[in-house]
Amino acid sequence: MSSTILLPQILQVGGDASLAVGDVVKTLGCRSPLIITDSVMVQLGYIETLQSSLKDAGIESAVFDQTVPEPTEESILAGVEMAKQGDFDCLIALGGGSPIDSAKAIGILAKYGGDMADYKFPRNVTEAGLPLIAIPTTAGTGSEMTRFTIITDGETDEKMLCVGLGFLPQAALVDYRLTLSLPPRVTADTGIDAMTHAIEAYVSKKANTYSDSQALAALRLIGPNLRAVYNDGSNEAAREAMMMGATLAGAAFSAASVALVHGMSRPIGAHFHVPHGMSNAMLLPSVTEFSIPSAKSRYATCARTMGVAAQTDGDEVATQKLIEELHSINDQCQVPTLAQFGVDKKVYFDKLELMAQQAAASGSPGNNPLVPSNEQMVKLYTDLWVD
Repeated sequence: MSSTILLPQILQVGGDASLAVGDVVKTLGCRSPLIITDSVMVQLGYIETLQSSLKDAGIESAVFDQTVPEPTEESILAGVEMAKQGDFDCLIALGGGSPIDSAKAIGILAKYGGDMADYKFPRNVTEAGLPLIAIPTTAGTGSEMTRFTIITDGETDEKMLCVGLGFLPQAALVDYRLTLSLPPRVTADTGIDAMTHAIEAYVSKKANTYSDSQALAALRLIGPNLRAVYNDGSNEAAREAMMMGATLAGAAFSAASVALVHGMSRPIGAHFHVPHGMSNAMLLPSVTEFSIPSAKSRYATCARTMGVAAQTDGDEVATQKLIEELHSINDQCQVPTLAQFGVDKKVYFDKLELMAQQAAASGSPGNNPLVPSNEQMVKLYTDLWVD
């Protein structure tokens, strides 16, 4: 069986890759970009640097800096209006996964109208939106490489998964130097998100030869470097390894899809505003333990590739070491429990059934090597609570 692999037309990687943005705009045949970002990128001076680089190439730009973490349809409406009313022929997304996901949605809604619910999975969005250049500033989401975006429905708190070629950036500029300013908490959450992408792509029912190669390459980079960047954010070699690992993991899950961790993570983020990478981290050890019986050799390969298990370890030993490592990473990176994060226990337990239903509806749990029933997801959610 063949697999379809969709990637950006242009992928530029390495230190200062973001400074090539003017040339890339011209290569795409564009002349008037709208930059989609958030206020933090403005405060850090990244937008000033980006606009200066564009100006050096003879390109004027405008900025929409009102994107928010875990974007909702309401949060992007002003950006949609700005894109529709201005004479813009492309978008540049600068930031973490939220600005990039926001830009993907803005590019489609500005061109075709409607509501995000019109574009959510299982619809396959093949229409071309405004051309998008993605410049990630976190080593985590891999959104610069994917045909996916996640936008929350503010009325139902559903994280809508939207899929299709229309959401794939035309270019990705992957500049690890933009991650040097990340604080330890964001570094850990985004790094564990990238690790989750690679593991889930490798064990996914949709895994293929291409996604396997990218997922394992990502794990070789992420495994030895995740703790290093958490403990020392100025470690440029580790930062570069994590950035490339996150990008490769993005390519892997774009080709193979994510699975149960992501399916269950999205409702936690939507209902309780837990950052996406953090909710993935909370779920990854227990969901991995649940799933291992149906893909033991694949999870064992992940452990060996990450350097957690020896090449001579059997599958049983390697998978046990993997579970121990995932718990250890969470402990050392100080990933909070739901209670420590501030989630109300009663509200959480009242939403278990709804969250299981929303997770199943996203389609991601169906890619898991062991596809859970709703009752099994409720139990996994229940067991996640620690007083």
